[in-house]
Amino acid sequence: MERFAIDHHPAVVDLLRRSLLPEDAVEADAIAEILRPNEDGSRRTAGFVEWDGAAVTGVVFVAVDNADPQVGHLDLVVVDPECRGRGLGSRLIAAGEQALREFGCTRVRIAGNPPQYAFPGIDVRYTPAVCAVTKLGYAHEQTAWNMSVDLTPGSLALTDTADAEAALAEQGVHIKAADADDIARLRPIVAQEWGGHWADEITTAEQVHIALRDGSPIAFAAWGCTRPSWFGPMGTKAEGKGLGLGTVLLRRCLRDQAKAGFTKGQIGWVGPVPFYARAAGAFIERVFFLYTKVL
Repeated sequence: MERFAIDHHPAVVDLLRRSLLPEDAVEADAIAEILRPNEDGSRRTAGFVEWDGAAVTGVVFVAVDNADPQVGHLDLVVVDPECRGRGLGSRLIAAGEQALREFGCTRVRIAGNPPQYAFPGIDVRYTPAVCAVTKLGYAHEQTAWNMSVDLTPGSLALTDTADAEAALAEQGVHIKAADADDIARLRPIVAQEWGGHWADEITTAEQVHIALRDGSPIAFAAWGCTRPSWFGPMGTKAEGKGLGLGTVLLRRCLRDQAKAGFTKGQIGWVGPVPFYARAAGAFIERVFFLYTKVL
């Protein structure tokens, strides 16, 4: 086992492609890019790989929590299917935990560490991972879920919003795709209303759509922030609630994703299930267990 180096990155991507669920494997490069240890020192991160000089057969990435320096995150643990059952996963996790101790962490979580995360926790379909972390003393603390959205022609998610936008314009609300200046104005509002992590996430989005009243943002929605096929975050200020802004902004984002070639979208780490079901025909499909452990 050795510390992750940037030269390992292509082999890690290859490992993810052959080891993850299909919907994750197709975004292996994006997952590896967002979770791998950074090189500029802006975040305290570490990674270890099992490497035979030709292929990576196991990887672990860890990072210190972006809000609490005493909390660490086990961001990614993957073992080649051909190498499972030999204790490699346990050794990788032990190496990651030791790195977090050296960073001063007293607790480790298996949970998303916004804005750099690819999963809310462990997808329950990764049953060997669930078994492994339970055996190593991790305690289940929460359950989260994603909702899936059909992005094929004729789906509810792709319903045209022109009439709704015209009605909003009559009420003094203008809907548009945000440009760089809009993002600059939006970030402090998002940070104040919903927290700095969302403000950071929208800077990495493929696209953000906003609702403006008197030139000031009162609602926003974004997609492609953490992963290309994922929608979110989205928020509406108190003065914009009840106008139907969420549905309009959501559907604009989903149409973008369809135009980008996605036939299925993911609404990550969902809160208001009924809203997404009603507005886009979304349904709960991915369930994640979140874990914690005292180091």
